Amino acid sequence: MGKFRYIILLLGSLFLIQCVWNEPDEDSSYLPLNDSEYPYADLPRLVIETEDFRDIRNKEVEVPARLQIYGENSPESEIKNLTIRGRGNSSFEMGKYGYRLEFENKESFDGMPKNRDWALVATHCDKSFLRNYISYKLAENLKDEYAPQLRFVELYLNQEYQGLYQLTETVKVGKTRVNIPENDSSFLFERSTTETDKAFFYSSFHHLYQINSPKKPNDYSVSLLKNHINAFESFIQTDSVLNWELLQNWIDVTDFARFFLIQEFAKNQDGNRRSTFLTWQKDSVLKMGPVWDFDLTYGVHFRKKIPSNGWYMRNYGWNRFLFQSKEYRKKVREFWEEHHSTFESVIDSIDAIYPRMKKVAANEYKRWPVLEQDDQWPFSQGFDSYTDAVDSLKSWIAQRILWMDENL
Repeated sequence: MGKFRYIILLLGSLFLIQCVWNEPDEDSSYLPLNDSEYPYADLPRLVIETEDFRDIRNKEVEVPARLQIYGENSPESEIKNLTIRGRGNSSFEMGKYGYRLEFENKESFDGMPKNRDWALVATHCDKSFLRNYISYKLAENLKDEYAPQLRFVELYLNQEYQGLYQLTETVKVGKTRVNIPENDSSFLFERSTTETDKAFFYSSFHHLYQINSPKKPNDYSVSLLKNHINAFESFIQTDSVLNWELLQNWIDVTDFARFFLIQEFAKNQDGNRRSTFLTWQKDSVLKMGPVWDFDLTYGVHFRKKIPSNGWYMRNYGWNRFLFQSKEYRKKVREFWEEHHSTFESVIDSIDAIYPRMKKVAANEYKRWPVLEQDDQWPFSQGFDSYTDAVDSLKSWIAQRILWMDENL
């Protein structure tokens, strides 16, 4: 009888736990937030609680959760239902890592278009916090068809402060994101280094490409895209002097020039091997983008400091062949000259947002005391202050502009 009573009590406890999850005993209109240790830093606070306070150390399993946005003193949104899982490549192995959010309903944040899919990007390697921000803003100012939007937020997960994050639009097909048709002959795909459960293929250059849209392409679709990429790679490497007229039948030259310059300007360490998106529609030209993932840029790398001089993108992959065309080289140079003031204005955009970030930097580096680290993975640079980290970024960019002026 005692054993039976124990089982009844255990089942009752489990039932009460479930009730607490669905209908909190306290005021169900808010999730608790204790910011006594990390004071308000003039940024929205995202408060997330997972079901049963489950940890998230997996990129595949979607954990049910609830989210609420806080202002300075009180909630500024209703509680929203969602699932959350880990995200990132190398960044997922760090102490502070990112998350992928999928809401029950489409949600908008601070003026960004409604969508169900969002990313919380940790930017743990970027001690200025600004590299993604300035790169996406640069792409937008250069009139790219689509550049991800982001907002800076502070994250509380399961009642623990996690630091500064970027709430970012994910790269996906949609009217307010990558606006291409959703059919079996229109593609959003990316160069990667790791095979996943997405459809993929290896090109004749031994590049691995994952297909993001269509989500579940049939064999015809995969073959259509693979054959087109292989045919393009065959075209660019069969002639030491590319035929300019024919090249324009294969690629959107202006789009390629813009994408190349953004990546090369930043010396994006991932730009030659992963997180490189492309689109193609049957009977049309290849386009590069949208831009994505600029943590390892503007001098930042896992193992060493990256100098502001020298080429990074130009001598590898498709670029190695495209730059054999004097007309293509001229097009890239002309784009750089015509938009020189836009590249210069990146420093102005840093100056404009820097004052807003100083307060949250104190919280971030209290939670993650890595600012001075320069010899422990994943950090290759250390700084005495947040201001020093920002000044280092600005100095690198200024030197990079001078070098590209002389060498393009």
